[in-house]
Amino acid sequence: MTQGTMSEAQATEPSEPAPTPQSATDPETATESGAASAATDPEAAAPATPVEAFDALYAYAAPHLAEQAYLLCGRRRLAREAVEVAFHRAWDRWPEVAVDRDPVGWVRAEAHQYALSPWHRFRPAHRHPDPATGKGRTRELRAALLELPPPYRRTLLLFDGLGMGLPEVAAETEASTPAAGHRLLHARAAVAARVPKLADAEALRTRMAELAAGRSATVLPTPHAVRAGGERRVRLWTRGTVALTALIVTATAFTLATAPTRYEPPLAPGEAVGGVPVLSGPQHLTPEDEELRARLQAEPMTGPPRLVPAPH
Repeated sequence: MTQGTMSEAQATEPSEPAPTPQSATDPETATESGAASAATDPEAAAPATPVEAFDALYAYAAPHLAEQAYLLCGRRRLAREAVEVAFHRAWDRWPEVAVDRDPVGWVRAEAHQYALSPWHRFRPAHRHPDPATGKGRTRELRAALLELPPPYRRTLLLFDGLGMGLPEVAAETEASTPAAGHRLLHARAAVAARVPKLADAEALRTRMAELAAGRSATVLPTPHAVRAGGERRVRLWTRGTVALTALIVTATAFTLATAPTRYEPPLAPGEAVGGVPVLSGPQHLTPEDEELRARLQAEPMTGPPRLVPAPH
């Protein structure tokens, strides 16, 4: 067979279809694998669009951040709200977050700050924490964490739960390194007093790492819903800003239209006038004056006696 005949036979022979990878047929597997690879090696599997990058970051970090927020605030609904607000802000500033060296850390800082905000105590729905879940040491550890001051709670979670270094913990909590170290020591001592079995630092670190690495049981919204919520919030803020600006412009225009165009001197202050008697009412009558008035009113005529004819 000549070379031309062989090439024609190869062209007419049907080729076997290439095997389809599992990630292409299973969207959930593809999302999780893409998120995991992006977290371990961002250059290996970089998302093509900002939406894909945001969805991969949300799928990878949101469940863990929800569990961390729950450890900090003790409220499932507030933990979900903290994660949503954090990713809303991340989507609003995505050009900044996308080039950050630690996008998960950027969102984590926003979620932790929102979960520990002191303003939530004025909201009736978030005034009291949920009942502690888990068994044995887990329930005791969750209760002990909620008894710590918020800065101590966050420092213990970052250092022992996430394994961050003390300088990184100090930078994320906006404190000095010695202050972060003192917070960590006091937090460990308070937890050891509440749960004696966790007095050992390694045992506490292992238990905190297990809690922080767990996936939250809270049902989180989809990435599309989070992006839509963030865009809706931006639109509301924009409309509010435009309305407030229009109100200020209207008030300024009204002031310019009604304000006087020339100087009007103020009225001179009043001065006291001298030589005028003080206004006064009738004087009080003495008993003699009242008797005389009664006698005069009782007589039929008034005047000198010589002018009144004497009766015959």
